[in-house]
Amino acid sequence: MGINVDLEKCIGCSLCVRACAQNAIQITNKKAIIDLAKCNLCAACVDACKRYQAISIVKDAVEGGVDISQYKNVAVFIEQHDGVVSGVSYEMLGEGRKLADQLGEKLLAILLGHNMHKCADELVKFGADKVYYVDDSSLVNFQDDTYAHLVCDFIQQEKPAIFLAGATAVGRSFIPKVAAKVYGGLVADCTKLEVDTEKKLLLGTRPAFGGNLMATIICPHHRPQIATVRHKVMKQAVRDDKRSGEVVVHTMDSSIIERTKIIDIIKEVESTINLAEADVIVSGGRGMQKPENFSLIRELAEVLGGAVGASRAAVDAGWIPYSHQVGQTGKTVCPKLYIACGISGSVQHMAGMQSSDFIIAINKDPNADIFQIANLGIVGDALEVLPALTKAFKEKLEAAPIS
Repeated sequence: MGINVDLEKCIGCSLCVRACAQNAIQITNKKAIIDLAKCNLCAACVDACKRYQAISIVKDAVEGGVDISQYKNVAVFIEQHDGVVSGVSYEMLGEGRKLADQLGEKLLAILLGHNMHKCADELVKFGADKVYYVDDSSLVNFQDDTYAHLVCDFIQQEKPAIFLAGATAVGRSFIPKVAAKVYGGLVADCTKLEVDTEKKLLLGTRPAFGGNLMATIICPHHRPQIATVRHKVMKQAVRDDKRSGEVVVHTMDSSIIERTKIIDIIKEVESTINLAEADVIVSGGRGMQKPENFSLIRELAEVLGGAVGASRAAVDAGWIPYSHQVGQTGKTVCPKLYIACGISGSVQHMAGMQSSDFIIAINKDPNADIFQIANLGIVGDALEVLPALTKAFKEKLEAAPIS
């Protein structure tokens, strides 16, 4: 992509100079000269020059020598931990199957792991037409360089037009590296995916500006079109025992050099369930006043069978580990029920939880921002409200337990 000045049409009116925020244009001998080192291709000068049409943005039909007509099918990265396929991968299979059916193409899946042949076969039942399984003992745990190398090999061999992965810690870590290596376009952290079946374009929608704006992004000139998708946003694929497909097993290339080495993995011991998988999340913020008061959060979470979350303020204060942080700089969650206790509701925090089905907010400040997105607001001290809520829920559930 570049910018071009038609010197025959340019009359040196200086309208483009005044429109350029980068100070990249000068008038020399009554002609506009653009400093390409300063220009960011914002096209403000193009709009300013509408009358004379002397300036234009030049787009390459095919960039990087890529023939996009060679790319077809939808592919999904299957994330696994300790030999167990992550829930987000089933969501990717469900969404990938839908997109593949709309395009009339196949759904491919790539699984990296060890002794997971049964899991590879299961992926066919969940919608995959072909599973590309790389089996090696070194793939049990995630490593950036190795995973990126193998996924790039898969993309170069299979040439999928669309490639999907979960916007998890793993996906966010190495998928951008894959996109750079294969010269593909990446839309990160999507909450909605659609396809233009005529042009075969992926339409990736994601929150922007702290969740205040939803942007739909396309990638017309590069392949594959890559998207990472938020967990708990898409519906999981439905198992169909009648489905049949192909599983191709590969061995890992021994020439791959990993720059890091895993010495040990320390797992946090939690009495409640995983935050990203939870249908119910009880989160605490600065209003909890001190770390000991998070016991009230944990008690309610245990009664509801939910997970414990926290705002950045509570994490920064050292009251709770970072793994519990919800928000733009933490985890993005989408539970059926989210209870915010003593959280004022910064833009960054709300961007990570505002997609929850039902939000209950507890805060002493009736003007707290969190009440703007809450379905139910309780104005009061969380330290007083939480014990009463826990007691009420416990009595109700004991009288009529959930089957």
